[in-house]
Formats: sequence, structure tokens, C-alpha cells
Amino acid sequence: MSEKPAGTSSKDLSSKDGTKRRVCVIGWPVEHSRSPLIHNHWIAEYGIENAVYEKLAVPPEEAKETLQDLGARGFIGANVTVPHKETAFTAIPRHDKMASRVRAVNTLVKTDEGWEGRNTDGYGFIANLKEGAPSWQKNKPAVVVGAGGASRAIIAALWEEGVNDIRLINRTRLKSEKLAGDLGVPLLVIDWENRNQALPGAGLLVNTTSLGMKGSEPLDIDLNGLSKEAVVTDIVYTPLITPLLEAARARGNPIVDGLGMLLHQAVPGFEAWFGVRPEVTPALRKLILDDLGQKED
Repeated sequence: MSEKPAGTSSKDLSSKDGTKRRVCVIGWPVEHSRSPLIHNHWIAEYGIENAVYEKLAVPPEEAKETLQDLGARGFIGANVTVPHKETAFTAIPRHDKMASRVRAVNTLVKTDEGWEGRNTDGYGFIANLKEGAPSWQKNKPAVVVGAGGASRAIIAALWEEGVNDIRLINRTRLKSEKLAGDLGVPLLVIDWENRNQALPGAGLLVNTTSLGMKGSEPLDIDLNGLSKEAVVTDIVYTPLITPLLEAARARGNPIVDGLGMLLHQAVPGFEAWFGVRPEVTPALRKLILDDLGQKED
């Protein structure tokens, strides 16, 4: 049995409080999640009565049962974080289009037809990109680095947005080819040793890996082949300006940090649960940066 990290225990859900509209984030571990900070900020800002957003630490062996029993335990919705997004997809039979495509769920909504699993990661990425780089030209190729879960959602969102030339760079070609097959998207798979050759002509470069995160080595890529009009973005937000973004900014490329993706992906869930579409504001951004111990660069 796994040792439980901090957060509400899945065993503590039996006392249903019918006076509150309860939502939670489910993960293992979950203490690092900023979702409660985001949603409780909006609950206060929009005056949502009798609403609360909690953390719920659920080990993998309890995830399926907990996810399927949320309604009986007093919850009207939930977010799902690592490592339970794929489990949520299999545990909840109804899905929206994006969740079905990427086979992962990060948002659960109780509807008249029952519980529905949704995926808002791709929405959050595109909303952040459009806000941070209005100059982005989606008629030009996009280069995506990494073939993990975040890459799936981002590639699917780019394809839905109309980007029909997507170049995927990953250390393992087999994983890239499997991702392309799973998504049903005609990706151009680029071997890692040829990664710099993927950049000419691109209008967007996206790092979906943890390379560049605090404590990790930076992404090793030569930007000289990239147009200075191309947008460079990174899903990492600790640090806010990663080595990749620093290098891109130094040569004049427009850059978009990864914090906005975290904030924007929360919007659709809040609206579904509480009937109010919240705004991603500078005040919310500052709240999360303060919690991370960071400042705007």
C-alpha cells in the first residue's frame, strides 16, 4: 500500500454535505496542485455561495472506485491530475470529443445524462497561445518537442485549430509514431538527432517536455534555423522563463510562458460546475506566481 501524501483522504468522503457544492482535484500526490488556489479565488471573486474546492489525495489502487463514486460522496465535479488522467478516461464511460481523442480526462462534470469526462488541456494551451502571441500564424508549421500526455493534448488542439503541418520531435521514434497513430493525425516524425532541421519555415515551437524545469537540464536545440517571427512557447512554468524562452527572447522571437495554460485550462470546468465563465486576470496570475515564489520577468 502506498503512503498517503497530504490532502483529503479518499476515505474521508463518506460524510456527504448537501449544503455545499463540492469540487475537488484528484491526484497522487496532490499537495503541489494550484487548482484549489485558482478555483477558490474565482469562487470568492464571483460570489459563488456554498461552494468549496478541495484537494483529494487518492493512491492509484483506489482511483477507479473513487472516481466512479464521486456523486454519491457529495461532489458535483472534479479535476484529475497525474497519475489518474488515463484511469479517469476508463472509469467514466462518457467523454467529450477531446477526451475521446487523447484518451485522457482532466475534468469531470455531472450532467443530466450522468458523469462526463472532458479534457481541457488543449483548450488551455490554445487560449494561452492566442492571448500571449496574437501574432501567431496557424497557417505555418508547428514544431512540437515531446510525445507524452501533454503533447497529445497540444497536438490534438493544434490540429483542431487548423494547423495541418505538425512536426514532432522526440527521443524515441516509436513513441512518436504510436502517438500519431493514436491521434489519427498525420504528423511528420523527426528523429532526435535531426531536431534542428525541423525548425526552418515553422511558425511555432512548443516544448511539452520537462526539459528546462527547475532542477532539470535545458532543452538542447539550436534556434538559428527558426524564423524570428516564429512563436516559442514552453509548458513549463517553474521557472517562468525557461532557458528555451530566454534564448528565443534574446534573438527576438515572441515568447509565451506556460503559466497561462494552467490558468486557462481551468476556465471550462469552473463554468460547467458553477454556471459562471471566469476570467484569467493579472490578479489571478500574480496570486499563483506569489504562491510559486516567482515574479513576472
